[in-house]
Amino acid sequence: MQKVLVMDGVSEEGLRPLRREEDIEVVIGHKMTEDELVRVIPEYDALIVRSATKVTPRVVEAAANLKVIGRAGVGVDNINLEAATARGILVVNAPDGNTIAATEHTIAMMLALARNIPQAVGRLKEGVWDKKAFLGVELRDKTLGIIGLGRIGSAVAKRAQALEMNVAAYDPYITEEKAAGMGVELLSLEDLFARADFITVHMPKTKESYHMIDAAALAQMKDGVRIINCARGGIIEEEALYQAMTAGKVAGAALDVFEKEPNTDSPLLSLPNFIATPHLGASTREAQLNVAVDVSDEIVAALRGKLVKNTVNIPSVNPQVLSAIRPYLGLAEKLGKFLAQLVGGRINKLEVVYSGELAKQEVASLTTAVVKGLLDPILQVNVNFVNAPVLAKNRGIQVFQAIDGEADGYASLITVKVYSDKTEKSVAGTLFGVHDPRIVMIDGYRIDTVPEGYLLYVPHLDKPRIIGPVGVLIGEHNINIAAMQVGRKEVGGRAVMMLSVDAPVPGETLQEIARIEGVLDVKMVSL
Repeated sequence: MQKVLVMDGVSEEGLRPLRREEDIEVVIGHKMTEDELVRVIPEYDALIVRSATKVTPRVVEAAANLKVIGRAGVGVDNINLEAATARGILVVNAPDGNTIAATEHTIAMMLALARNIPQAVGRLKEGVWDKKAFLGVELRDKTLGIIGLGRIGSAVAKRAQALEMNVAAYDPYITEEKAAGMGVELLSLEDLFARADFITVHMPKTKESYHMIDAAALAQMKDGVRIINCARGGIIEEEALYQAMTAGKVAGAALDVFEKEPNTDSPLLSLPNFIATPHLGASTREAQLNVAVDVSDEIVAALRGKLVKNTVNIPSVNPQVLSAIRPYLGLAEKLGKFLAQLVGGRINKLEVVYSGELAKQEVASLTTAVVKGLLDPILQVNVNFVNAPVLAKNRGIQVFQAIDGEADGYASLITVKVYSDKTEKSVAGTLFGVHDPRIVMIDGYRIDTVPEGYLLYVPHLDKPRIIGPVGVLIGEHNINIAAMQVGRKEVGGRAVMMLSVDAPVPGETLQEIARIEGVLDVKMVSL
């Protein structure tokens, strides 16, 4: 049985994908201190948290069996990604499940800010009917500046346009063409500050975005600007915002997040033009169910050894892209594993070239699969999709990825080249069908070999009385040859022999084969 620890009150209904798996046990955890979590975490294969539980380096170090950490939500500020990655622990989240909830909360905050709704409600409940004190502004024809045009920022833009707002955005990772397709004007951050009547933040909290809205940024904004943050605390410098609001530079602000949470004593809460909610952006019944289901599905996939789509510490994979590249993942890993057993010396460079239809896809995950396959036979540690790039870098292996439109007659082709201080080797593979991978070239020699089981690689001179003696020696040890392929470039030159055998060929037999006149090398490969 594999055990999953679920913390922070994750939706029980959303855990159904886990509970229907007969070999997965779900344990609901109570609120724990770091010490308590450190004591129990060695028992578990997976951990699911929301925002309350802190997955610290100590917790990760103690997690001897942990394979995956799931965040039932978007932000992973409470999970130490560096420690998890170094240990080869996958971290997944659920970025789509709360998109609508966060979007609608942003729009609600903007409307409440524009019309002073919370303040008016408060006064009315105090028994005061005061229409004049709460004069608001309309959203129509105002400019909304969106910082971050991702899933939530794009959804906010769409709804703001329905409110007849002019929408501009800052996002260094979005092309002008894509923004124009959404009817959004792409601006520099300085121009957005200068033009926006309302500014809403939808960026992750990173080193680059931390305190990106500080005193200097606020000084560049329009007088009377209104600011909304339903993304991450810490992006806005709260002391600078307080000063700008008391000075009248900022007409109002609405925060759903604070740099330190929970927060009930911020000076901002004393200001009449400030409204706030206690991190409610994802707090809808629908969102809580959606993120729990999404992360549960990801946990199941991770425990089954499958590639998951919403990974935080390796590149995420779009579902359409995943569908296109999934059949090639096993092939890519085996090409790396094949070369690891052929090349001699210290590996210093790996090059992966994609040709044909694959050249049109996002292939970073395939390159990671090649790296994983290459390192797996070499290292005495667990190598997976998470830590493979880190392990390669730590060993001084440079990894290059390239695209080549020509596929040498194949629909798609993956060519892997490995360079060491002694030699270089290359192998190319393709799929003849969804479940029919083939090695089709070794060091430029055409071949047709199924990359599975035990393979005997014998480069030799192209002349008589080599293939027969090799077969005889293998047969003398009662090892059956399932298939044999020979590739050559010219008659009488060098050639490559590949034999698929039903069992490993003993070391002494390999030595005998190596002594056959004309045999240049012999390697036993296990896939």
